[in-house]
Amino acid sequence: MRQKAQPDLWVARAALYTGWLLAASCKSIPHCKPLQEKPNSHLLGVARKLAGHRLPMDAARDDVFIDEISFPATDGYALSGTLFLPRATKRHAVLINSATAVPRKIYRGFASYLAHRGCAVLTYDYRGIGDSRLPAMVGYNQPKSLVGFKASMSDWAALDVTAAVSWMRERYNTLPLAYIGHSFGGQALGLIANNTDISRAAFVASQAATWRLMTSPEKYRVLAFMNLIGVPLAHALGYAPGWAGIGEDLPKGVFLQWADWVSSPRYLFDSKLPALENFAKFKGELRALCFSDDPWATRPAVELLAGGFTAIKPEVLTVTPSDVGAKAIGHFGFFRPEHRDTLWRGVAEWIQGE
Repeated sequence: MRQKAQPDLWVARAALYTGWLLAASCKSIPHCKPLQEKPNSHLLGVARKLAGHRLPMDAARDDVFIDEISFPATDGYALSGTLFLPRATKRHAVLINSATAVPRKIYRGFASYLAHRGCAVLTYDYRGIGDSRLPAMVGYNQPKSLVGFKASMSDWAALDVTAAVSWMRERYNTLPLAYIGHSFGGQALGLIANNTDISRAAFVASQAATWRLMTSPEKYRVLAFMNLIGVPLAHALGYAPGWAGIGEDLPKGVFLQWADWVSSPRYLFDSKLPALENFAKFKGELRALCFSDDPWATRPAVELLAGGFTAIKPEVLTVTPSDVGAKAIGHFGFFRPEHRDTLWRGVAEWIQGE
């Protein structure tokens, strides 16, 4: 006898069928490609986007020491991180904060480069991501399901980013502390109460990611994906699966809050989070980079986020691929090793005040 499908399975099937229809209809639009083929889309799987991404050999350099560590979030949750240390004199401390659904390993090359220049650098995974995801009770090296895992993007900021800033500030209390924020990592700076500990912040493709400020036709694909595929899947499965095209699996609360912000005209600024008051507390220097071929972090979107820091006058710079001799940069390309003598060097010199 054929077993009836469970209601949640029908919801998942309907969401995937909707996505197939969107992709099929998109083919009839000039210059439009299905979501899974769209270059530079933040909704593409990170592993596929970075296929062929060869990390530099800085990990093996004699002048850089790398240590895998764990430190507690403000509520005691164990976060996994990697500490990159120069064997010579440490002159600066740098915290690298990840984009949504992106594991810390993609920042390894850039972190090694900064350590080579005399910086003590920490990369880490937010709760539910990468190595900060709890292991399963059975099976070898298998992550525990995110079904029922409680977390939101605002939790990432309040509990995880806040703790990472405090950990670096306490450990390297005699060094100026710089903050690198990629996409959500930059947004989080405005939400944490201890952003006053940061002397300089450099944003890389970090923006108020409302769909309205994305490029066309990407904006319509993102809106449709979030609301017609992502949200139903998150409700049906209890988490947002990475195989849907978002990178890594995301806790349900993270994805739903993200989708709500993306659908709002002013992104997180339209929320009623009390933590929004922390934007005005930051009084350090801020430089935000946007890339002309990034469909997500367009200049208007980057300016909208930067404008939330009302106590300062952030500097927003637009970089075209031709400026650095590249064919493309997009939302992730900054962290490719071929940019070590251009983009990496520029950011490093700025955060070090050189």
